[in-house]
Amino acid sequence: MKYDRNKALLQTEMDGIPSPRRGKVRDIYDLGDSLLFVATDRLSAFDVVMPNGIPDKGRVLTGLSLFWFDLMKWMPNHLITADVSKYPEKLKKYSNDLKGRSMLVKKAKPLAVECIVRGYITGSGWKDYQQTGSVCGIPLRKGYKQAEKLDEALFTPSTKAELGTHDENISFEKSKEMIGAKFAQKAKDYSIKVYNTAADYARKKGIILADTKFEFGIMNDDLILIDEVLTPDSSRFWPADQYKIGGNPPSLDKQFVRDYLESLNWGKTPPAPDLPDDIVSKTHEKYLDAYKRITGKSL
Repeated sequence: MKYDRNKALLQTEMDGIPSPRRGKVRDIYDLGDSLLFVATDRLSAFDVVMPNGIPDKGRVLTGLSLFWFDLMKWMPNHLITADVSKYPEKLKKYSNDLKGRSMLVKKAKPLAVECIVRGYITGSGWKDYQQTGSVCGIPLRKGYKQAEKLDEALFTPSTKAELGTHDENISFEKSKEMIGAKFAQKAKDYSIKVYNTAADYARKKGIILADTKFEFGIMNDDLILIDEVLTPDSSRFWPADQYKIGGNPPSLDKQFVRDYLESLNWGKTPPAPDLPDDIVSKTHEKYLDAYKRITGKSL
């Protein structure tokens, strides 16, 4: 296991098990009939992985995903178990490293698009609206202000970027061309339903779910939720008591890191700059706060 100076887990390795495929955040082990997802503490911003990580981040992502999977049992997902005592025997000696940050999951064929749902007009959507009156090609009424709640949640899919490259927004029609009309429509319907369910729940816990992205996989000719779900990495969480229309609200997610990086003279391409200790510490606090507010428990 490889850690950085902040004691953030950056990479996982296990003797006797083939090296994993490394995503931006997860190390994925192919176990034959299933996959082992290990959420490291790596952090990516603008599709570039930072050289140092955020302690406990992988545990927050895993814990929140498990929470949402359980809350929305009606939506099929890829989880087999997160109980390390039920993992294959060859993984048992790594139980302490895997506990709390890993999931044994079903194999599914990932959709070639990311499914983004926007409930509020902010970020790139706000910039797009100011310039075109639309968000990702979807015309909107006049008069929206920054961070205002949209009249209805928007489904705005994007391509999936390779490591070090950037996602690109695409139209719903383009998503139909890429993954077929049947799966595009299901992805849209599922995404909006899951978003609305989560947004209603989060609001009761004092958090506004401004936007989020989902990933789906195909299994038995239907879609299941895969990867992480409704975490501070994949979502924009605003504390409801600090929310105001007309500006960029404070967040409990990695937008804090993005804002810091935007203040630098950095071209948003590798290599990424090292994150200062105070940025790491504050981001760590935000992730823990989001977890506690949503689940009602401390990590």
